[in-house]
Amino acid sequence: MKVSGAQLILQCLKEQGVDTIFGYPGGAVIPLYDALYDEKEIRHIITAHEQGATHAADGYARSTGKVGVVIATSGPGATNTVTGIATAYSDSIPMVVITGQVARSLLGRDSFQEVDITSITSSITKKNYQVKSIEELPQVISEAFYLAKEGRPGPVLIDIPKDIQQAFIEYEVEEKKQYDFSHLDNKGTIDIKQIEAAAKLINESKKPMIYAGGGIIIAGASNELLELAEKIKSPVTTSLMGTGGFPNNHPLFTGMVGMHGCHSSNYGITKCDLLITLGARFSDRVASHIETFAPHAKVIHVDIDEKEIGKNVRVDAPIIGDLKKVLPKLIELVEEKSLSEWNNQIDQWKEQYPLKDKHNGLSPKFILSKLYDLTQGDIIITTEVGQNQVWAAQYYTYTKPRSFISSGGLGTMGYGLGAAIGASIGNPGKKVVNVAGDGSFKMNCNELATLSKYKPQVIQLVFNNHALGMVRQWQELFCNSRFSFTLFEDDVDFIKLGAAYGIKAIRIKSNDEVEAALKEALETEEPVILECIINEENMVLPMVAPGAPIDEILD
Repeated sequence: MKVSGAQLILQCLKEQGVDTIFGYPGGAVIPLYDALYDEKEIRHIITAHEQGATHAADGYARSTGKVGVVIATSGPGATNTVTGIATAYSDSIPMVVITGQVARSLLGRDSFQEVDITSITSSITKKNYQVKSIEELPQVISEAFYLAKEGRPGPVLIDIPKDIQQAFIEYEVEEKKQYDFSHLDNKGTIDIKQIEAAAKLINESKKPMIYAGGGIIIAGASNELLELAEKIKSPVTTSLMGTGGFPNNHPLFTGMVGMHGCHSSNYGITKCDLLITLGARFSDRVASHIETFAPHAKVIHVDIDEKEIGKNVRVDAPIIGDLKKVLPKLIELVEEKSLSEWNNQIDQWKEQYPLKDKHNGLSPKFILSKLYDLTQGDIIITTEVGQNQVWAAQYYTYTKPRSFISSGGLGTMGYGLGAAIGASIGNPGKKVVNVAGDGSFKMNCNELATLSKYKPQVIQLVFNNHALGMVRQWQELFCNSRFSFTLFEDDVDFIKLGAAYGIKAIRIKSNDEVEAALKEALETEEPVILECIINEENMVLPMVAPGAPIDEILD
């Protein structure tokens, strides 16, 4: 059967199981969009901006475990995807971004809307391709999806010149074609001796502490983590990206660790004699002062990416491999332990240092706690970046993986609304709540147009303190309260903004109004904006100053 390059792209995507694409048309992808006109099996979601499309594909991927797919045109369309690609790369999210490119005869001539997107994205993709011929398309697309998911996941970009989309080729539609990617496989073989060495340290330990990162969720190893923790009776802390990887209501859970971690987690890591690190990378927001991080502990580090082992923190027992395969073998080798004085000490810290509600006026803690009371964890929460992000991680109770979606590594303001749209599209019927600050929300509030068009069940929760709250907090603590360009007047009426897009908007000014507003939003089958007017002086606490030991906690 003779097909165009554009038709071939869509056929190859279907062979990869793609059912949803997020994108925005433009000159260099007109042939591809012309082919989409007749496409019945793939749903295309048009966003307000290409950055929104990448965040939506990212949220779709994080919430479903599938590969997110994006289409953008050349030049500015392609460059508009860069922030979203970098966000996905920082957090190891599988994504395939297809960009159009000027025709091959125009390459290198500074042609209209020509940009060398493969060079621009070379440092923020696992690999990128510029397709040279129509014959390459099936292999390149198949390889891109393999690489996006294989080993440590991440984004892959395919740049396709317009004339290749318009060319024709004979292609037989059949089952997914098989290609040999063994030369690309970097997972290797799990070394049982590494696991035995780690098991020996666990069996000898008196004060173990498990530190779980986003790798637990990516690997689908939350059940194995729970089994290991319960067998050895180890307290468990998570990074921001590991939120939801271990049930927050479990007695062994100590809360988040690091700059805005709980006392019990930060003290536990500081005092433990063994730190069992699973799918985490010891970022500076966790191991802020390397010399005093887990100073009394042997360190076990399990990660699929060999480059992460020993990069930031010394490691005594490395294990390189997929957590889903490593943990069952480790569980077999470790001995059953009983609750001990160490567990009692952790429990004392949890009781002595609970997450307090120190907010003046309308309280983010009250709002998020009430949201949990009404939903019992059966929603997906996405976040923007800043105070809103940390409050969402601290105050809602996550009991399932893939229920907390946030930009961790890159810290991308404007991420959450697009991610919420993608998560909702990927999980029909599931309520998604995007927790935002007014500053982050304004970054990409143009995606309200996408909410209005498709009407996914997204609640846009805005903590409006008329400030860039986290930057203001740092300015108060570390810059003598010199609030440089972080305080806003009432510059946006979010109720009127919602009305402009035909979206119901409710303003909340006191704790007394919270429950009724949340119930109304949760019972509404269309998007809703909830604007919560909070005090600009509210801070995210506890907090560790940048570069300080994690047991030196401000609260």
